[in-house]
Amino acid sequence: MSKRSSAKYKLDRRMGENVFGRPKSPVNRREYGPGQHGQRRKSKVSDFGIQLRAKQKLKGYYGDVTEKQFKRTYQEASAMKGDASQNLIGLLERRLDMIVYRAKFAPTIWAARQLVSHGHIRVNGVKCNIASRRVNVGDVVELGSKAQEMALVIEAQSLAERDVPDYVVPDGTSKVTYSRVPTLDEVPYPVRMEPNLVIEFYSR
Repeated sequence: MSKRSSAKYKLDRRMGENVFGRPKSPVNRREYGPGQHGQRRKSKVSDFGIQLRAKQKLKGYYGDVTEKQFKRTYQEASAMKGDASQNLIGLLERRLDMIVYRAKFAPTIWAARQLVSHGHIRVNGVKCNIASRRVNVGDVVELGSKAQEMALVIEAQSLAERDVPDYVVPDGTSKVTYSRVPTLDEVPYPVRMEPNLVIEFYSR
């Protein structure tokens, strides 16, 4: 399991955007970058820099997926039929930790990953502790009985800042079905994501 190695909102400050759409994000108060020179006028960014930024933002949004995992996902997306950027988003949205997050079983993607790794999530009735596991269309993802009583889970379910998307169908408060692979415009990102630039970055 990849562990978060940096502060939760460091990505927001670096990008100058509220990447996770959370009300406590520091960019809600300070839109400039972190550090002593954060308020300096921004210099022109090269094409490579724009592509790298898009990659860092997308990778960070999915919980700082490791570079090895992320590149492998890109390679799979490129080998599939159709639009590689759409395929990339489809594969990332099929991660078990992301389904747990989308279902509002956890307040953040990192909390969702922790729920999975601690064995609190079942897929089709079988306990699974692998956050990167791919969920298939029709799979049922369910909270374990202990997790249903956790304060963290109850807090997440009451959050007004995001809704459960159409492709994750709730069945009560502790169970969802993954109904279909979403397209880019269906994914409820708080900020604009540019997977086409990520594809360009890796295919240089």
